Parts: sequence; structure tokens; C-alpha cells
Amino acid sequence: MKRRAPCFSFHRFVFFLLGLALWLSPAHSQQSPSPPSPAAPAEERLATLEQRVLQLERQWRLRPAEGSPGGTLEERLERLESRVAELSARTQAANIPAPAPAAQEQLVSAPSPPPAENEAMTTPPYSGYMEMHLNQASGQPTILDFHRFVLLFGHSFSPRIKFWSEVEVEHALVEGGEESGELEIEQAFLDFFVKPEINFRAGILLAPIGILNERHEPPAFYGVERPFVDTLIIPTTWFDAGFGIYGDLGRGFTYKLYAMAPPDAAGFSAGEGIRGGRQSGLFSVVSDLGVTGRVEYRGVPRLTLGTSFFVANTGFRFQNLDPRLGLFEFDGRYRFRRFDFRGQFAQLWVSRTAELNRALLQQTGVNPNIAKSSLGYYLEAAYHLLPPGRVEADLAPFFRLERFNTQHRMAPGFQPLPQFDRTAYTLGISYRPHPDVALKLDYQFLRNRSDVIPIPNRFNLGIGWWF
Repeated sequence: MKRRAPCFSFHRFVFFLLGLALWLSPAHSQQSPSPPSPAAPAEERLATLEQRVLQLERQWRLRPAEGSPGGTLEERLERLESRVAELSARTQAANIPAPAPAAQEQLVSAPSPPPAENEAMTTPPYSGYMEMHLNQASGQPTILDFHRFVLLFGHSFSPRIKFWSEVEVEHALVEGGEESGELEIEQAFLDFFVKPEINFRAGILLAPIGILNERHEPPAFYGVERPFVDTLIIPTTWFDAGFGIYGDLGRGFTYKLYAMAPPDAAGFSAGEGIRGGRQSGLFSVVSDLGVTGRVEYRGVPRLTLGTSFFVANTGFRFQNLDPRLGLFEFDGRYRFRRFDFRGQFAQLWVSRTAELNRALLQQTGVNPNIAKSSLGYYLEAAYHLLPPGRVEADLAPFFRLERFNTQHRMAPGFQPLPQFDRTAYTLGISYRPHPDVALKLDYQFLRNRSDVIPIPNRFNLGIGWWF
């Protein structure tokens, strides 16, 4: 078998890290202002929030936002919302999960930037989320499943070196097989903080693809189950061993760029696309490293735009056959008054699928009918019935339209299977008695292009929480 040259130079990367180490410099401590009293006048509470923004700007060593500090309450609130969006993007670029408090309080509860060098460390950070589902597909038994129990732990070795991890138990019971549950490490990485524009990360990483793969806690999305596009086109949750850089470019832009273990083409299928090919850090083969990245923009209040990609060679289990995977994704989120809007489009390509299908047919006796292209998209709208800011609870009906086809384009000589060209209409409601607790109910109308193999509609009821 012809030996391929690795697509990534490890010794150059080591020299790159040594160069980053020379950039390290001590941070300066800042004393946090006391939180505003809920009963304080609006003027006092707004002034305190402005002081918190100023503190974060200093902590990140940023220049203060442009513009006059004065103005009406409405003008000051608009400026504050814009700056909070930028600073939230900066803290979220670190991808350290945290609870989802109310919008303005998220400024102090979200993952913090590198602390001051003399800042005292208290208890290690921790978090977690859980969810339980009841699913009833038409004509099938009703299933009650404690779907996920997840704990997250972190530790600060120093102000510049931090660790974060995520351990998940699926389906409540682990007996060594997927049918009885799974125990897996979805994240376990070290962060090396250098400066806002560039930082280093290594370990088990979540691929920065799409809206949900990195932020998939139950209160973070509408509906009991995750969208089909984020399951069958983007194989959430997608994680593996890797390393890379991330940072904040200013003016609302953040980025992540990782080298990660590639998927295994031997696990691709007609119905689930590349999902079965995830190596998940289990003796991951890295003859060729995959490259993945994401750019996100939060420079406009209440608007988030993102785009991401993943490219890799995936045929390391085959001789003289190395299908190349490419995935592109674009997404957007916007809040207008009481409305929430969300949309996402994703498409993936796999080269040499004709040879891949024939090779797997010889190995297994079954033609997997892997497509050379799969795509999916969804559009979602929700409306908050309760007045924001006046009560802690939230009640929001929503509707989501999804199209997803894992047989979008086939290699010559292979026919698409119509049962995998699917549409889903999800209508439901989400009630949050607390921002970190969600009770969800929805009904899904499912359709496909097959006249022989229909998809049953499904009723879902769930509860999820994080802390």
C-alpha cells in the first residue's frame, strides 16, 4: 500500500507552541462590583451593569467601547446590549459550559476570561445537565427513558492553564453495550490562555460545527429531541481527540480552528450518513488529521451568525481507497421582541462512494448505499407568551420545519433510497419555571418519499435541566 505523507507537520506545530509561550504575560486583577439589588432603581442597576462591562473590558485588556457614556436610558441600554453580545461571544469562545441565567446576569455567570494572576482560587468549577423523555410513535409502545445524565468538572492549574471535562451516561444503565446505555467522555481538554485573539486547546474536543454540537444542554433548544439535521447530517454529539486555537477577533467576531481525528468511512451508512463513523477518541486513527473550524458573529444585539466546516480523509481502513469528507454549515439566530428565530443549513460530501460501497459490500455482504452528498436544513420560530424581565418563568410555543436527506446525490450506478429523503414538522411548547429548567411537549409529523416504508408520527414529552 502506498504510504501517504501526513497532512499535518507535528514538529512545526511544536515550534508554533513555543512561540505562543513567549507571548504569555501576567494579567491584572480587577475587583468585581457588587451585584445590583433587584429593588434598586433602573438607573442604579443600569449603571452597575455598565461597571461590570467595563470590568470585563479591562480583564480582557480591551479598549472601552466607542461612543458617549451618557444618553437616555434606552440609548444606554442599546449600547449595553451590543457590548454584552460582544463580551458573551468572547467568553463563549472558550466553550466552557455554564448555566443559562437571565440575559443580563449571564454577563457575570458565564465562563470568565483569564483571571488576574493573583486572583484566589476557590472550589473547582462544576456543572451538569440531565433530561428525561417520554416518546410515543404511532402504533408503537410508549417509551420512558432517562436519556442523559451529564456531569462537568474543571480545574485551574494557574490563571493561564485550565482544564474542563464532560462525562455522560446515556439511557441510565451501562452494561457494556449501546442497547443498555453508554458511558463516554465527550470533553476533556486543557486551555492555555495567551491573549484574547489567540489561545490554545488540546484534548477531547467537541467539533465546532453548527448550533448544537457544542451547546446541546436541554434548555438551549426548543423541542424534546434535538433537531434531525443536528443528528443525521451533523452527527451531534461529535467529539474526538484533537488540538487547535481559538480566540476573539474583535467587533463581534470569534473563531475556532482545530485539527482532529477524522471519521471512519467504514461506519458510514445510507440512513445516518457519517454518524456511525465517529471515532470518539477510542484509539482514534490519525494517519491524516481532519481540520475543522467555525467563525461566529455577535456584533449586532440579539443576532448571532455562524459558519463552520470539517474536511478529512476517511479511508484509513482500506487499501488504495481514501474517500474525502467535506462538510459545510451555516446558521443564524435572531430575537425580535418576543419572537425567537433560528435557522440552519448543512451539507456534506463524500468522494469515491462507488468504490467505498463496493469495498464494504465485499467485507460485509451488504451494500451500505452511502451517498456522495447529504444535506439538511431547518427553520424555527418561537414566541414568548410571558412578558420578559417581569417574571422569571417563560412559556413559548414553537414550530420547526426540517428537510433532511442522507441520499441527496448518489454515485453513478447507485439509486437513492426514498425512505431517507425526509421531512419533519414539529409543533410544541416549552415552559421554563426557571431559566435553567425546561418542561417540553411537542408532536412531530414525519414524512418521507417512500410509498412502501412510512415514518410514524411521534408525540414527545420531556424535562431537562442544567446547573
